[in-house]
Amino acid sequence: MPGSTINEKADDKSMTGNGKKSTRKQVSKDLVIEKGLHFLREAGAEHICSVCIENGGSCCSGCRHLLDGMGCQRRNTSCTAWLCGFLKFVLYEMELLQDWDAFWNQIPGQSYREDFTPETITIRKDLVIRNFQIISKALASDLQELEKTQIAIGFIISLREKINKHIDRLGYYKNDPLKKAKTKENIRILSTPFYRFHKACAEYRLQHQKQAAQLIHERLTSGTSSVREL
Repeated sequence: MPGSTINEKADDKSMTGNGKKSTRKQVSKDLVIEKGLHFLREAGAEHICSVCIENGGSCCSGCRHLLDGMGCQRRNTSCTAWLCGFLKFVLYEMELLQDWDAFWNQIPGQSYREDFTPETITIRKDLVIRNFQIISKALASDLQELEKTQIAIGFIISLREKINKHIDRLGYYKNDPLKKAKTKENIRILSTPFYRFHKACAEYRLQHQKQAAQLIHERLTSGTSSVREL
C-alpha cells in the first residue's frame, strides 16, 4: 500500500516487565492495516465471512463505505482490528488471540467503522503472520453443516454472538479462576458440534510438534558434528 514504510531508526529501547529490552518501531497506518489484513487472509477469515454473509450476518452490513460488488472503499484500523465471535474463537483455540489484541491495543484512534489513527504510529509489539487457513475452512464447513440441520432462523448468527460473549468474558474474569473456568467450559460446550474444526486443530498441532522436534534434533546433531570436527 502507498506509504507503507517502516522507520529505519528503530533503536529506541525500553525495559519490558520481564526485564528484556523492547524495540520501538515507527510504522505507517497503511502498513498496520495491511499487516492486519495479511494476518486475516492467512488465517482463512474469508471462509468464515462467507458463512456469515450467507446467513445474513455480515459485519459490514449498512456501512456507508461498502459498495456492492466492490467491497470496502475506506479501510481503517478499527474495522481491521475487529473480530467476530467465530474469528475470535479460532484465534482463541490457536492461542493467538492475546497476541492479536496486544498488537491492536498499541494502535490509537480506533472508533466505530472509522479511525482517527495518526499516519505514523510507534509500536513495540509486531504481529506474526501464520498460515492456518485449513483451521478456518474446517470451521466454515462445520457451520454450513449446522445451518442445514437447524430449523431455527438465525441460528448461526446467534451462535456466533454467544461464543463472542463468552470469549469477551474471559477478559472480565481474568482474576476470578472459578468464573473463568466456567466460561471456558461454556465455550467448549458451544463448540461441541465443530467436529471438523477440532480434528483440524489436533492435526495442525501434531504437525507443528513434529516439526519443532525435528528442528531440535537437527540443531543437536549439527552441534555434535561441530564438536567432533574440533
